[in-house]
Formats: sequence, C-alpha cells, structure tokens
Amino acid sequence: MGNLKEIRTRISSIESTQKITSSMKLVSAAKLRRAQTAIQHLRPYSQKLSEILNNLADSNTELDKMPLFEAREPENVIVVVITSNKGLCGAFNSSIIKTTQHLIQEKYAAQNSAGHVQLICIGKKGNDQLSKHFPVMLYNEKLLDNPDFTELSAISDDLVMRFIHHEVDKVDIVYNQFLNAATQQVTVEEYLPVPPIKSDEEQKVNNDYIIEPSAEQLLQELIPKILRTQMYKTLSDSIASEHGARMTSMTKATDNATEILRELRLKYNNARQTSITNELIEIVSGANALNG
Repeated sequence: MGNLKEIRTRISSIESTQKITSSMKLVSAAKLRRAQTAIQHLRPYSQKLSEILNNLADSNTELDKMPLFEAREPENVIVVVITSNKGLCGAFNSSIIKTTQHLIQEKYAAQNSAGHVQLICIGKKGNDQLSKHFPVMLYNEKLLDNPDFTELSAISDDLVMRFIHHEVDKVDIVYNQFLNAATQQVTVEEYLPVPPIKSDEEQKVNNDYIIEPSAEQLLQELIPKILRTQMYKTLSDSIASEHGARMTSMTKATDNATEILRELRLKYNNARQTSITNELIEIVSGANALNG
C-alpha cells in the first residue's frame, strides 16, 4: 500500500503541474494573438519606408559621405540584446545569449579585450547572464511589458548621436525574429552604420521622382525615422517570438504531463489489482488453514 500512496501523490502533483502549464499556454496564446497582430500591422509600414529609402538611394550617389552611412573601423561597439523577463519559453533566451557571446568573442574579440564593447540589454534574462562577462551600458526590462515607441526612439536617437560624434563605430541588434507561432529565428541585424543599399534597376526606372529640395536632405530627415521604426519592429518581433516560444513550450509540457499521467494511472491500477489479489489469496489461505 505504501507504493500505491506514492503513486497517488505523484499523480496529484503532476495533475497540478498540468493545470499550471495548460493555463500558461492559454495566457501565452492570447498574448501571442495581440503581439502577432501588432507586428503584422507594423511590417508593411517598415517595408514601405525601406522602399522609399531605396528610391532615394538610387537618386543619390554620395551616400558614403552621409554620417550614418559612413563605414569605419569598429573600435567602439554596442550590441543591443533583446531577451525576455521570464523563463519557461524553451531555448528562446539561451539561444540569444549564446549568439551574443559568440558574436563578441568571434567578431569583436579585439574590441572586447580592450574593453570597447558595451551592451544594451532589454530583458532581465539577458542582463542576468551577460552582465557577468560584459559591461552593460543600459538595462531596461519595462519595455517588454509596455512597449513604448517614445522611449525606444530616445534609445535610437542616443545611438545615432553617439555614432555621428564618433563615440561608437558599430551597433548590432541580436533578437528573435518572429516567423510563426512555432518558429523563431535568432537574427543579428546591423543597425549602424546603415547597411549598404542594393539598387534595384527596375524599381529605379519605374519610380523616377522629382525630389525637392534634394534627395540628400530628405535622407537626412528620413533615416532617423527609419532607425526608430526598425528598433520598435525588432522589439515587437521579439515579444511575439517570446509568446510563441512559451506557448509551444507549455503545449509540449502539457502533452508530456498527459502521457506521464496515463502511464502512472496504468501503473496504479496494476499495483492496486496486485494488492487486491494478494489480500484475497491471504484470506483464502487463512480460511483453508482454519478448515484444515
């Protein structure tokens, strides 16, 4: 009977865990729908800005002379790392942390050894792990619960000013790009300097605009807006990816709990049947002994 009690205790424990994982799955699914809607509405706007940038780049031949397009030897580097504040989302955080460490140790090893690599951590999990090895310039966990475009714009504008004033030479963003509810792709995105623009000859012919006062002045006004939108888009991607990863993880945990419960109940019934059979044998053996 001691064995039966242990199995009942374990069944009760797993049933409680299953209720928790099932509830977390439902909560993540609801949050995922909102985050997915937000990123789906934002992407067309971001893509249209990129198209405008391509058109302006086709009409402007001196992009290298503009401050935000200036590619120089990276002496001072900032890496923006976007993780989550909470766990229970599979490899969502660990993959970002490993990618960031690999990026710094492989691509920016010289800058790191000289102490010229800094991090901007958005998310508690990334800050907890990476701050042990690299200096953190800025840490913010509230943006994941309440994405604020104004606050993200302030971060983007600060990076732009640092780049223009040669305080930083390279800025990368490491985050999870949202593909669908079950798939997230770890992405290292160049933020500053603005990556070279590939000219599309067909688009260049079809979109022959007259630009006033000049393409260069329009680019100087447009690029900071595009960078702010890019920063907000990466955060929205990461939030949607987090909820998708957590929903998938909790779904698997719930399914595993169901399978374990099935095996435990079968084991419990077998043990109970064995116990009843042993008791019946003892009763019959005792009755036969008395009759004899």
